[in-house]
Amino acid sequence: MVCQWRRSLAITSTASSFSSRPSSATPSLCSSSSSTQPLLHPPPEWIEPFVDLSDLAPHRYPSASPGRAYGDEQEQEQLQLRLRRRSPSPWLARIVGLVLQSPSPSPSPSLESQLDDLCRTFLLRLSPAFVSHVLRSPDIRRRPGSALCFFRWASSKNWLHQQQQQQQQQHLLDSYVSLLHAFASSPPGQSASDRVRELVAEMLSREDLLSLLTPCASASLIQSLGALGLVEELLCVWRRTKEIGIEPSLLTYNCLMDGLVNSGFVDSAEKVFRVMEQPDAKARPDVVSRNILIKGYCKAGRTQDALNLFGQMQKEGAENASSAPDKITYLTLIQSHYGDGAFLRCLSLYREMEEKGLEIPPHACTLVIAALCKEGKPFEASAVLERMLGRGCGANVAIYTALIDSFAKCGAEEQAMSLFRRMKDAGLEPDAVTYSVLINCLCKSGKVSEAMEWFRFCSEKGVPVNTIFYSSLIDGFGKAGSADRAEKLFHEMVEKGFVPDSHCYNALLNALVKAGRVDDACALFKRMDGEGCHQTVYTYTILIEGMFKRHKNEEALKLWGVMIDKGIAPTTASFRVLSTGLCLSGKFNRACKILDELAPMGVVPETAYEDMINVLCKAGRFEHACRLADGIVEKGREVPGRVRTFMINALRKAGNADLAIKLVHSKIAIGYDRFGSIKRRVKFQTLLN
Repeated sequence: MVCQWRRSLAITSTASSFSSRPSSATPSLCSSSSSTQPLLHPPPEWIEPFVDLSDLAPHRYPSASPGRAYGDEQEQEQLQLRLRRRSPSPWLARIVGLVLQSPSPSPSPSLESQLDDLCRTFLLRLSPAFVSHVLRSPDIRRRPGSALCFFRWASSKNWLHQQQQQQQQQHLLDSYVSLLHAFASSPPGQSASDRVRELVAEMLSREDLLSLLTPCASASLIQSLGALGLVEELLCVWRRTKEIGIEPSLLTYNCLMDGLVNSGFVDSAEKVFRVMEQPDAKARPDVVSRNILIKGYCKAGRTQDALNLFGQMQKEGAENASSAPDKITYLTLIQSHYGDGAFLRCLSLYREMEEKGLEIPPHACTLVIAALCKEGKPFEASAVLERMLGRGCGANVAIYTALIDSFAKCGAEEQAMSLFRRMKDAGLEPDAVTYSVLINCLCKSGKVSEAMEWFRFCSEKGVPVNTIFYSSLIDGFGKAGSADRAEKLFHEMVEKGFVPDSHCYNALLNALVKAGRVDDACALFKRMDGEGCHQTVYTYTILIEGMFKRHKNEEALKLWGVMIDKGIAPTTASFRVLSTGLCLSGKFNRACKILDELAPMGVVPETAYEDMINVLCKAGRFEHACRLADGIVEKGREVPGRVRTFMINALRKAGNADLAIKLVHSKIAIGYDRFGSIKRRVKFQTLLN
């Protein structure tokens, strides 16, 4: 053995140091005591991943029972079986440590030299089983670049091909499978597609390796290739599996479907599923198969097909519980509905999971809470949070932040602040998004001074402050009537190197317009245009409203035309501002004409006429309101009865109950006056006679 040779070498070297040679001479490790015949190095030793310790067991063992010299034969056999175990090779940890020390994702050539030195110093050769076991190490799999470098180094030594036994070839195949799995499992950005394709090409070119494919190995290969998006190689392995006579198992079919779905070939995955559904198929689809196909439908935007398959699973589940939808099915559909904006469907699926007693994944709760918050239902979302905490699932900062923001938007400032304190009591540290939501909540509730305190706290504690913080504060000061303070914050933001976005500009524009500084707002608007900042419909709405308040009607109309020419689609709110200004200036016919022009653009404000009549009545311009109502009826833009209802409600809200009652008891808009053979509708203007 190598260890016996090393022991004899040490004795020989020690003895040679006491020979009659001069004391200055240094004994050579390659010389014998006679210094005439060189020592021969033994051949390198093959290293296996495990060491068999069964040879160290004695033939008989003391019995555990008192009064007996030895145990019976059955007891001895049990002891022998316990001792016939394998221990990991001491070289395993050392080799793995060397590979892990190399830089990732591009190992340096020093790794190869270190491995060479180790094997040369200790006379080692790594068997294919040892190489395969190293590549299966969890730590190595997280470093695919280093794993590939180690495999290439071992291949360059030709150790993986010196032992041609079938078992050794199987270890080589396992090495390829482990490498591909490592690349497939690595985070995005670390998988080198060229290296992976090179590995796959090498493996597919080895007929001796492919002939050793097992159902488990083929399933793992198909899964890895699918995750890497190598569909052509995936199908090649699938065909090779069929050629060598391996009957695909359910796991193989599921891996094939999953690979096709991940690569976007949903139709092909559906065909595989239909084959599995055939009466003579040996691998029948299970819940996993259906979940994979539902995932593919959802990724392809075929939500209805996913729901149809889900309904089929529910029907089969009523007869066979093993075919019923599981938590993965529900989670996939909840994710799909959340991405489509169908938030109420997310809640419906969540409640169905509760009714069936299924385990609800924390991610599903997070999506449902976020969906309810987006729907403006923070109280329902808070109830879901309580049930989630009751099941022992911990909430994260994102959930609390979404709830705080939703409560703030609903005007429930107390609930939002209570949630913020509860989050801190739970040991969760707020992040920059949470603080920005908190400051926005305080600004919306008019507590600008408290918001400024939190802003200073964030600056002192090193919390990253961005334009969202400034936008909230500028908007808060603007609504509080402190336009100068808002403008100061805007300049402070620019001086600190932040680039203001459209939200910052709009907040300051609104503050200046509310303060009556329309000229300054126009100058800021030009600056915004000059800096290339995107101008939204809200930007134009703010300025148009300010110009009408300063009686700059023509300039407001001109600005409206500029907005239309730039392709910015008006909203109901923007037209309400325009129509209000035109009606108050007596140009309601112009407002009606612009409203007609909006229809081809797809903008149809449903309450436009109602808003205009309300504005005129509120301003005490009943005559103009009646003229507008008559024009609406004569041109057939609205049903006369509906216009009459507008008018009654507008008069009532304006405090003119007498005219409202008179209109109720009259035939205006719904009756006719006869002049001989001519019949004319009773006009609204007769109301003022």
